Amino acid sequence: MKKLALALSVIASISSPVHAEGNVEAGKSKAVVCSACHGMDGNSMVNMYPKLAGQHPTYLEKQLHDFRSAVQTGGKEGRMDPIMGGMTAALSDQDIADISAYYASQALQIADAPYSETGKQLYMGGDMSRGITSCMACHGPLGKGSELAGFPNIGGQHANYIKIQLNKFRDASRNNDLNGMMQDVATKLSDDDIEALSTYIGSLK
Repeated sequence: MKKLALALSVIASISSPVHAEGNVEAGKSKAVVCSACHGMDGNSMVNMYPKLAGQHPTYLEKQLHDFRSAVQTGGKEGRMDPIMGGMTAALSDQDIADISAYYASQALQIADAPYSETGKQLYMGGDMSRGITSCMACHGPLGKGSELAGFPNIGGQHANYIKIQLNKFRDASRNNDLNGMMQDVATKLSDDDIEALSTYIGSLK
């Protein structure tokens, strides 16, 4: 909870590092190279790759900047990923803003999916006996998150992608989360917790 309070106290200072204004039409043409994994409309067909449609543009910009930064610093900063590192290495700030604006403008497609009550309970209420804060506290009841606070829209995301990212936060191979909030939560989750949460989050719409 202390980390959540700290994050909320600095909301005013966590705007995107990019000052370029994103252009949707320019982003559409630039996103063609991204479509093989993420789909032309941002609704990826492969569940290990995230859906980008409808995501907050500032969150998309941050991730693209972090991927690029990891390449530039040899993994000392940012978010290391061999595929995305290569894809972002040559992008300019304007390219990043345009691509982010384009995918943010697309409609997210969410299919009906089963989920467990365990996942719903963890998402909505957490588990205070284990010090697990509810996901809803940051991402909202439908997983829409908050652009201003930097919390992404996760509702309707591929369950497998959510599972992969929670595992990465848990083992600290992904550490570009604000104030380590996701790492702190994920370290307290069991494999079963992650499976249940991922499935529930994927069902939100």
